[in-house]
Amino acid sequence: MTSPAVVGIEGLSRERLLDAYRSMRQIRGFEDRVYREFQTGTILGSCHLYAGQEAIAVGVCTALRPDDYIAGTHRGHGHAIAKGCDLRGMFAELFGRATGLCHGRGGSMHIADVSKGMLGANGIVGASAPIATGAAFKSKVLGTGQVAVAFVGDGGANQGMFLESLNLSSVWRVPVVFVVEDNMYAGSISATYHLCDVDVAKRAEGFCMPGVTVDGFDFFAVYSRAREAVERARGGGGPTLLECKASRFYGHFVGDPQLYRTKEEVPDLRANKDPLMLFSRRVVGEGVIRQEDLDEIDASVARQIDEAVELALEDPFPDPSTLLDGVYVSY
Repeated sequence: MTSPAVVGIEGLSRERLLDAYRSMRQIRGFEDRVYREFQTGTILGSCHLYAGQEAIAVGVCTALRPDDYIAGTHRGHGHAIAKGCDLRGMFAELFGRATGLCHGRGGSMHIADVSKGMLGANGIVGASAPIATGAAFKSKVLGTGQVAVAFVGDGGANQGMFLESLNLSSVWRVPVVFVVEDNMYAGSISATYHLCDVDVAKRAEGFCMPGVTVDGFDFFAVYSRAREAVERARGGGGPTLLECKASRFYGHFVGDPQLYRTKEEVPDLRANKDPLMLFSRRVVGEGVIRQEDLDEIDASVARQIDEAVELALEDPFPDPSTLLDGVYVSY
């Protein structure tokens, strides 16, 4: 009889499936809490929430090794959490505290933790592509076997540096995967308009690489194709363009009135396309994981979020004397 510890789906053990669900729940809990904290004024600046797209970041990162690299977008909290960044350090960063992952200097759009292979969220649209291409080039030159992933939005897929990165990565045949998160809108502009209703993955043919389109709400669909792309990259096969179609549950930014969406759109997405719901339905339906196990994770993550916020809010602000630290290079 097969041990329950190794029974799984898509080659993932029960324990790895539980880890994947925990990561998605952490992202959802983190973003919902950020939304609440922003309303109270504990978070300043701008925040772009990832809720609704959890299956993409977690599906891709589940296919990676701990030492692989990722580069995120301005909507980067989910990427950071999926790659294992510390929740307290992330909250502290958003609260501007010295204990933040970037010592309170980066804020929401520039969270990074190189020790986790997270090369940073990025406020420059499309900038993750050349960063990941560079990391992949380094991996190839040094022979480390590491793979780099660039997360790019559908708007970022129209940027020149994204297309240049596709070209150069193919010429160099470096181990990089370009993940386009088509969440239906570039800011407030529908993808049916700014992409002429064409799948971004079709552009891959012009750069001599595979192009794949998947359901970005479905963790298993994302993981399956991401694993193929990562294995191809690690084996010397070169880059892949993976387009994941999904949508965000919040506005483009916190405070976005979302006048470009119908009133029914988001409630319908939450009711029928929630990645966590779809994941739960499958693993419970196939008898791999009990609903009680998922409920326990939900409760545990809720406590973890509360504790992380409480501790981060008690942390000190940066000392003004450190204002110029990290600004200028010293030799």
